[in-house]
Amino acid sequence: MSGNFLKRTFLLCASLWLVLLSFAGCEYSSDGPLKPSSSKYESDGEGYFLSADLDSGSNIHLASDTLYLGMQKIWSFSNCALKSIDLDYQKEDSILWIAPTIAYHATEEDCPAPIYRPDTVLKVLLDDEALDGIGQINVKNDKDSTLDSILLRRGSFELDTFNVYVDSSFSDPKSLPLKTKVKRHGKHTGSILKVLDSLTPRVFYWRTMKSACTNRVDMCDEVVPDTVYPTSWSISDTNLVPVHYACADTNLTYCINGKWKDDSTALGKLQERPDTIWNSSTYYVEEVPECATFDGFNYVNVAVGYTARFIRRMFVPDEDETFCGPSTTETMMIFKLPGGMVMDNDSVKVVDDLLKAWKKAEVAPDTLITED
Repeated sequence: MSGNFLKRTFLLCASLWLVLLSFAGCEYSSDGPLKPSSSKYESDGEGYFLSADLDSGSNIHLASDTLYLGMQKIWSFSNCALKSIDLDYQKEDSILWIAPTIAYHATEEDCPAPIYRPDTVLKVLLDDEALDGIGQINVKNDKDSTLDSILLRRGSFELDTFNVYVDSSFSDPKSLPLKTKVKRHGKHTGSILKVLDSLTPRVFYWRTMKSACTNRVDMCDEVVPDTVYPTSWSISDTNLVPVHYACADTNLTYCINGKWKDDSTALGKLQERPDTIWNSSTYYVEEVPECATFDGFNYVNVAVGYTARFIRRMFVPDEDETFCGPSTTETMMIFKLPGGMVMDNDSVKVVDDLLKAWKKAEVAPDTLITED
């Protein structure tokens, strides 16, 4: 047997062996998906979350309320790997810190999503011992960054509804500052306060304009000029003021209303009309128990000639409460009307001026007290 024949026979056998090996390695539809890792793969670690918020469902969080911790965009390796969400607590003076941690345990199990970012809400149950001396709860992430913060209060709520008539005295800026008194069950609970903020002087320019009657209905023995001043003035233009005529005897009619024809070419000399804008603001002012605050405040018809109606829900702290929530001062609440914006300690000078005005303001003489 020649050497060439043996060489060709060896190459042929090697080729057949490679073909058979390739067929043996093919995957068929019945084989199932390939596993992402070996059957002995296991991994434990700590994931993370991007944001969190703490809430009790109320504007004012009581120490007895059930708290809910919302966590957004949690990364825990995979859908199947989330093992637990643990809450670690740490006290620091009057602050309770909550530090959530994400634990995962990954195996060879196949999961549809390699990156897991769900949202979840956890119920946080804290006993009296955990909250002893605590006035604030903070939530932080694994980098010790504060994600949310709430104040804890201890006390009860009082709902009150009352009406007060805003009489015509409040329309006279020269009477300001002026306030009302609202009595409920024999005690003062609050006042509508109106104060003068500033004066803005200005000048209107105007000319008289000749007018002629096109349909006279009566002949007067004597007529007098009657300047018809406008009900509103334009600050940017020269106002043209028509001059009509009327019978000297006021019981007689000289011209049919609407039958006057103005002549804008017959104008008088330029004149000035001085004017002043009285800039004023209205507030609701109430003395409250120390460290009390409003959980709800609604009102309607705070205007001259109307009966104003107030509905407010006040939080009254317990005697042993040592933490104060947002308020104007420890014993006062001031709301600007309209808008219901609370005047807080961020504007100390404004608050001090308002309290001084409230103390010296006279009570409107015709205030009508009504109770429901």
